[in-house]
Amino acid sequence: MAGEMSFTRVLIANRGEIAQRIHRGCRKLGLESVAVFSDADRDAPFVAEADHAVCIGGAAPSDSYLNVEAILEAARATGAGAVHPGYGFLSENAGFAAAVEAAGLVFIGPEPDAIARMGSKIEAKAAAEAAGVPVLPGYRGEDQSAARLLEEARALGTPFLVKASAGGGGRGMRLVTDLGEAPEAIASARAEAQGAFGDPAVFLERYAPRARHVEVQVLGDTHGTVLHLGDRDCSLQRNHQKLIEEAPAADLPETVRDDMRAAAVRLAQAIGYRSAGTVEYLYDPARGEYYFLEMNTRLQVEHPVTEAITGIDLVEWQLRIARGEPLTLAQSDVQFDGHAIEIRIAAESPAEDFRPETGQITLWAPPAGVRLDTGVEAGSVVSHHYDSMIAKLIVHAPDRAGAIRQAVAAMDAFAVGGVGLNLAYQRALLLHPDFQTFRHHTSGLPEMFPDGWTHPTPDPRDMALAAIALHLHLAPAAAGASPWESLGSWRLTAPAGRPGAASYWDTTNDDPIRVTGSGTIFAAVPPGGQTVTVETAALTGDRLSGRIDGVPFARIAHVERARDHWRVHLQTSAGMTAADLRTLEDQHLQRATGGSDGADLLSAPMPGAVAEVRVAPGDRVEAGDTLVVLEAMKLLQSLPAPVAGVVTEIYCAPGDTVAGHVPLIKLDPEENT
Repeated sequence: MAGEMSFTRVLIANRGEIAQRIHRGCRKLGLESVAVFSDADRDAPFVAEADHAVCIGGAAPSDSYLNVEAILEAARATGAGAVHPGYGFLSENAGFAAAVEAAGLVFIGPEPDAIARMGSKIEAKAAAEAAGVPVLPGYRGEDQSAARLLEEARALGTPFLVKASAGGGGRGMRLVTDLGEAPEAIASARAEAQGAFGDPAVFLERYAPRARHVEVQVLGDTHGTVLHLGDRDCSLQRNHQKLIEEAPAADLPETVRDDMRAAAVRLAQAIGYRSAGTVEYLYDPARGEYYFLEMNTRLQVEHPVTEAITGIDLVEWQLRIARGEPLTLAQSDVQFDGHAIEIRIAAESPAEDFRPETGQITLWAPPAGVRLDTGVEAGSVVSHHYDSMIAKLIVHAPDRAGAIRQAVAAMDAFAVGGVGLNLAYQRALLLHPDFQTFRHHTSGLPEMFPDGWTHPTPDPRDMALAAIALHLHLAPAAAGASPWESLGSWRLTAPAGRPGAASYWDTTNDDPIRVTGSGTIFAAVPPGGQTVTVETAALTGDRLSGRIDGVPFARIAHVERARDHWRVHLQTSAGMTAADLRTLEDQHLQRATGGSDGADLLSAPMPGAVAEVRVAPGDRVEAGDTLVVLEAMKLLQSLPAPVAGVVTEIYCAPGDTVAGHVPLIKLDPEENT
């Protein structure tokens, strides 16, 4: 594709924040965009923003975003001349790229042959070796017999990794530290690779403990020019999924950095690469060496940090290159300014083993002054059908320390309701000494939080302020109206000459927080804490302000109604925290309805599909035994027995789609048996 290609309308074969990002790139060049969407995404922001939109199928990705024929039909129906795959879904599917071109459309990405070659980890490493790029020692041969793989494993020695040739994201990967474990590791990796990718081929390579993940962004045109746009560090990972990315890679010897960049360009040139791509490496600080890991033949999730430090719009250049335009930049024109950090914002609960969160976003109040790439807004529904990442927060500062401070400040001003996010966990990672002093590595999370991570909660003083915020929210009568006109838990004490007063209960504590006062002076007494008195107290919009001991303060305080209580999102010294409070009316209602699900019921924590039911009626189980495996957001969730007892009823079967909070299993608790 060396000549000019003409198109004025681009179909975006993706969803969420990346679809909106590509839409912005199209608009910048005066191109129209076409959104394709599933039934579940009908009301999503990316659909509303596009110039044209077509429903291509049901909520399941196989019925929509992975449905090649439906996507091509949408392109034909809307007159799109090009297709941008974004990332994920079909973005690195060589067959899809070929089908797009066979349909007479422009694929905005590399040649199908380059995608296929780099998609095979074995072929990619061979190409890297041929281009003079260092690779980890190992075995990548065609003989995939168990005997040959075991022979090579013994020759390689431990520790080593078994990795799926067609894999990614940690699937089909096993770490072997004892040769006695090798047969089982190889067999299970091959089985997982076959199930996930339809290809059981694996390879072996030396495991580099405490390695960092460093990658180089490349950009190639159809005229033979290839540039690098610097490097990034993506070492903070969980289950081989990146959490935080930064550019440039910090604490990297300049000679190593220069070699990595030059090697990435050589490899891209050797395979005739066009469009944006990323060459990924493992860097071993102990040896001062780096090794080729893989090449991603698409736009990366973390591309905004490269855009921030270079000022180069990667999506714009993908579109220009797809039109056949030559790069107008020389390598010397690429300059690097400051430091950028990206935080992946996911709907999940890190304190509960990263349990996915689904439901409707009732509050969406992001910080101002920073880049936020997002696919949701207030009212959006986070579905169990798709990946849990819903947004990316990007900051740019003159240096790394400043970028960390800016990112923390942004997260401390970010309030979200209805669906839990991982912001507090990401904040803890940024402030961890290992990250700040470059001791972090790709498998370092257990070292950073050896006892697990606990979500920060408001301390007694913050709980007192949260109660005052709720008090003001529920009682505009504080400004002088009759208490009869107020809502919530105000009591008719003012007419008797006493100040208004009310009690609020932390949902985890039976002792009340007592709030008294009138006008603009209020006092709150939390259980076991000291009285907090606020003068000139006011709740204006989303800010609680006043004076404590004569010192003025102002904090973000969003108040929203949860299912059976009130939630106050309060800005604290530990970041944004949530205080769950009940009024007296809520307490009465809670007692009347018997509270939450009984201990004898296992309920679905979120919507999802039942993958397994591991028990039958009459089975005796221990507390913590897995009863049901639920698939949600592309992850398998093991649901444990809440108590020991005997299974009496089963309300679900494998293949069922269930709503959140519905009963799945009923138990007769042990004390009753």
